[in-house]
Amino acid sequence: MGSKYPPSVRGCLPLWILTLEVALILVFFFFTKYESSSKNQKELMGTYGAIFQDVTVMAALGLGFLTSSLWKHGWSSVAFNLFMLALGVQWAVLLDGFLNESFSGTVVINLPSIQQATMSAMSVMISVGAVLGKINLGQLVLMTLMEVTTFGIMRMVSKRILRTDDHTSMMHIHVFAAYFGLTLAWCLSRPLPKGAKKKDQMATSPSLFAMLVSAVTAISVSALAHPQGKINMAHIHNAVLAGGVAVSAPCYQIHTPFVAMVLGLIAGLISIGGAKCLPVYFNQVLGIHDSCGVHYTFGLPGLLGGIANILLMMHHMNWTKHPMNSYQLLIDAGALSFSIAMGLASGLLTGLLLKLKIWKAVPPASKYFHDQAFWEVPHLAVGF
Repeated sequence: MGSKYPPSVRGCLPLWILTLEVALILVFFFFTKYESSSKNQKELMGTYGAIFQDVTVMAALGLGFLTSSLWKHGWSSVAFNLFMLALGVQWAVLLDGFLNESFSGTVVINLPSIQQATMSAMSVMISVGAVLGKINLGQLVLMTLMEVTTFGIMRMVSKRILRTDDHTSMMHIHVFAAYFGLTLAWCLSRPLPKGAKKKDQMATSPSLFAMLVSAVTAISVSALAHPQGKINMAHIHNAVLAGGVAVSAPCYQIHTPFVAMVLGLIAGLISIGGAKCLPVYFNQVLGIHDSCGVHYTFGLPGLLGGIANILLMMHHMNWTKHPMNSYQLLIDAGALSFSIAMGLASGLLTGLLLKLKIWKAVPPASKYFHDQAFWEVPHLAVGF
């Protein structure tokens, strides 16, 4: 019997991506240059080399393989994530350079700028978890450009107008990306047919302390939440990440393991509680299918981290009695709210664009979460 999968994206995708890449190459040729001072390069390698390596590993191996456990969508999950990372970093390097206050016609590329661009591109790799398996690669290209652009503009506004520090504006990436992805999933939502839910099943410092406690909490609460007392590996997977997300914003204000461990405990409880309760509510009431649990893995723990950052600042303010702390408290609360609002608004706009009929090769709902919609798969492969 002939295949019922959607037509190949061969007709439009290669031309679209090659044209985009050629345009990026031309922009890099005319508007960018490497930092020329060899002395500065040596200093930067000593200062940023290890940090850049950690960020790259986290982006490529951490978030790149984060959604690879989808049952029949492993190839697409990994390959599409790495593709979006490569495209997003290129665009983010240019965008950050153009939006920089010191921009004078040429974007100077150095190690810190590539590191910042990598972190900006990670926003797409977070939010795509809400729609992965339900859209094609062409749509992911547009999503990458839109989200990286919005995130760059949001950070620029936060730093120039709200006067937030660089760390805080970057660490709002979790809430921004989570609500961007959820709004996008809501715009593109279609009723899931019977059997589709089986396909999206999972195959089987302060951050350190928070993730350790999250792991312990996840194992115990996961067993408690199961009718037969069994442990769900997806709960462990999400809860450990949630602990790291929760301490991302307030980490520079955490001076004792106790605070990090409490945040890890709460993040683990939120993650598993969300995994148990939120999918039913989102699917039936809001019509949102969150493919990889972005909301309770990144969104809610990110909110927890943002609120913890504000509370720790209040605690510090009570000790120092400095008048500027009250102003900074309001600024940080406004920056967190602004990140959520920008995520919701830009996700809605991107979702409306991705619903246009020009995106022809969207898989039907019956073929969601299946590599065979986009990949050449051996006919005798087990599970296909």
